[in-house]
Amino acid sequence: MDAARLTPPRRLTVPIQNRWGAGDMAVLDFGDANRPVDLIFVHANGFNARTYRTLLAPLASSMRILAPDLRGHGATTLPTATVGRRGWHDHRDDLTALLDTFPGPPVVMAGHSMGGTASLLAAAERPERVSRLVLFDPVIWRGPTALLFRTPVLRRLAERIPIVRGARRRRPGFDSREAALAAYRGRGAFKGWPDPVLIDYLAEGLVPSSGDGLVLACAPDWEASNYLAQGHDPWKAMRTYRGPTRILKAETGSITQVPEKPRGLEHVAVETAPGTGHLFPMVRADIVRDALFDAVV
Repeated sequence: MDAARLTPPRRLTVPIQNRWGAGDMAVLDFGDANRPVDLIFVHANGFNARTYRTLLAPLASSMRILAPDLRGHGATTLPTATVGRRGWHDHRDDLTALLDTFPGPPVVMAGHSMGGTASLLAAAERPERVSRLVLFDPVIWRGPTALLFRTPVLRRLAERIPIVRGARRRRPGFDSREAALAAYRGRGAFKGWPDPVLIDYLAEGLVPSSGDGLVLACAPDWEASNYLAQGHDPWKAMRTYRGPTRILKAETGSITQVPEKPRGLEHVAVETAPGTGHLFPMVRADIVRDALFDAVV
């Protein structure tokens, strides 16, 4: 366990070419490179794979884990066209390409928030490559909320949606990572984050600007586009992918509108992580780590 904590993950570059454009997906590779991949873990909107390094590294003593940077995040260089974008089919197809790049036994796919939903969509496309899913507060709306997110009206009202407005108003750059750390520590969404997690987020979440200083690797407009592009159908994906699916949702502020016993989805188990909010993987790594270990081992 201590060796896993001290050994940094390898950095891989996976070429991706699909209908959404060509580029390279940056991937962190934890564990023994000589064994097949056991787990793929996908980050939330606006973050990056390295944000979850301290969560995943202790598991690397018993499994091999791939953690990709999604399109528009971290060190991934895939194009990010927002005009006419309607859903997360680009993230889905990027993840299926990653699955195809690493043949072997079926893997566990897991993810947080958008990363959980994108993993679900990818599993529905490649069910033979995914043994089970573990999703941490995935974005899954139901009823009127789901219908609203899929209507053109939503885009006309985009600037009135708090989470979209907040993304677009996000401070785009800093003079240094130290300045960003001072600005974020203990505030807003970062309240309660351990310093190592916040430092890891900033290590890949800020990139050199064309001038002086650093800018967000995930551009505010792309983050906002991910909130708005809800034309994909996670419910259809849950009906298509019939492997064991475990959903852990936050106790407060959850964006997972899946009941504990969803009708017709006996393979889907839903539970609430007590005392948690939407970003609980950053502050309660123990809950996430236990769930991943149970799924793989």
